[in-house]
Amino acid sequence: MSDVASDLVLRGWAVDPAAGREGPAELAVRDGLLERVTWLAGADADGIDDQGTLILPGLVDLHVHFREPGNEDAETVASGQAAAAHGGFTTVAVMPNTTPAIDDPGTVLRIRAAAAASGSPVRVLVHGDVTMGRAGETLAPLGELADAGVAGFSDDGTPVHAAGILRNALAYAGSLGLPIIDHPEDPSQTKGAEASEGYVASVLGLKGWPVSGEVAAVARAIALLADVVADVPGARLHLTHVSTAGSLAHVRAAKAAGLPVTCDVTPHHVAFADEWIAGARRWAWEAVDGDGAARDPWTDGALVAPPFDTSLRVNPPLRSPVDAVACLAALADGTADALATDHAPHTEVDKHVEFGWAINGISGLETALPIMLAAVDAGRLPLARAVEAMTAGPARILGASRVAAPGLREGEPADLVVVDRTAAWTVTPASLRSRGKNTPLLGRELRGVVRLTLAGGRVAYSAD
Repeated sequence: MSDVASDLVLRGWAVDPAAGREGPAELAVRDGLLERVTWLAGADADGIDDQGTLILPGLVDLHVHFREPGNEDAETVASGQAAAAHGGFTTVAVMPNTTPAIDDPGTVLRIRAAAAASGSPVRVLVHGDVTMGRAGETLAPLGELADAGVAGFSDDGTPVHAAGILRNALAYAGSLGLPIIDHPEDPSQTKGAEASEGYVASVLGLKGWPVSGEVAAVARAIALLADVVADVPGARLHLTHVSTAGSLAHVRAAKAAGLPVTCDVTPHHVAFADEWIAGARRWAWEAVDGDGAARDPWTDGALVAPPFDTSLRVNPPLRSPVDAVACLAALADGTADALATDHAPHTEVDKHVEFGWAINGISGLETALPIMLAAVDAGRLPLARAVEAMTAGPARILGASRVAAPGLREGEPADLVVVDRTAAWTVTPASLRSRGKNTPLLGRELRGVVRLTLAGGRVAYSAD
């Protein structure tokens, strides 16, 4: 649906990160505009709490894969927009590991045209490549891509191997006022890896990816940024899908030193752990004991599903429960600036193979919000912080010129999502709007149903 929203009166628990406020509220939408926001108190607020209907700004995802052009069987821009709206997202930024790669302005325009042709009001921003063809050898025409309106530059899916090229990219992008979104990985340590190095990988006979394969790359990127920013104050580094406590320690220290570095974590690195590959299905925060040590899934009855579900093959790999809890803690304390889904839909052909041969990625746009609400329900994350990490945090990284600060502001086009926390839904292939059905949550009941998504004053999704 994409009709202009009109004559809507919404009551529920509103969270407004722009105003730094949450509580019972009544909102009125007329002719696509958020006409009125009334914060309620006393008898007017009876029956409204944060366990019922939530009214949030439209969610923002700075890292998705829509596969168009090149692999439309897995996802098109239109199907990706539908999945985003179903998940409560009104703005998404697509990554450039398409075929052809997004290393020229024409491909940027092609994706924008597809988004416009879909009729969906979900906004689609585009990241350009750092290097030509993501080959890591020659810088892409960053200036031309900036003129075409890209939101940032990334070779996501592969790291920028050469330190000199990454350094030059940070400087050039900084002069353009755009971030480098780095995929932190040291391929000399991770080649052929199938799962995170450790107990689970050893028991399952999978080749391990050491934590140092990410930590070393994070340290290198931050060191390059520190060198560049002295000459190019506008240089900005964003580290995406950070997955280890060691990496987050480097980010925390860099921020304390005043460096312009940000990072995101994903829902799957926060909520799933490597034990899921063995067949566990408890949330990661349930897999640590009171002393913060990981529990043994083979001895405590956690293994309830068949092992080697290929939807769990991701890059970077799922880590230990200790690292997952560290990612969640970093989200809570602000070390991680944003939650990014790394939505990576794939066809059955690419996933229904032996675990080690499966292509990396989880289809995550439609399950991200329920996962975060589960963390909130577990007392691991305040609701307001969860909302900020899915709205204002990613918007700040993308920049005010591309994404207005999410909030519930009177007189502006309504950009919001209404969520029923009392309702639950079962994740099935039919329930997902994405073409990619590759999620380990198939068959699981999740709490939190998106009832309405308004993007720019238009109805992007309605459950009615």
